[in-house]
Amino acid sequence: MISNIFMTFAWYSHLRNLSDKKWYIAAIFSWGIALFEYMVQVPANRIGYQTLNLSQLKILQEVITLSVFVPFAVFYMHQPIKYDYLWAALCIMGAVYFIFRT
Repeated sequence: MISNIFMTFAWYSHLRNLSDKKWYIAAIFSWGIALFEYMVQVPANRIGYQTLNLSQLKILQEVITLSVFVPFAVFYMHQPIKYDYLWAALCIMGAVYFIFRT
């Protein structure tokens, strides 16, 4: 979850905070944040891969991404809450079911 918070900020916070700067300034800023994301994400994936397969790791990452992105979009980026978030979550729950079923 920590790595996803870093990555969400790396990918999208520049749209709010650096919109008046050149794109390459935003890219450098984002790369700086992404470095911390990778420092958390790589060990987490290595630990998770000891008990989960690759597909399970990926779908869990998608669940975490949505659970981080929605509050980020609403509270940080001041986007309206939409039913689309609910529908996306239901679709991802279906994907989780299919990836984890035995």
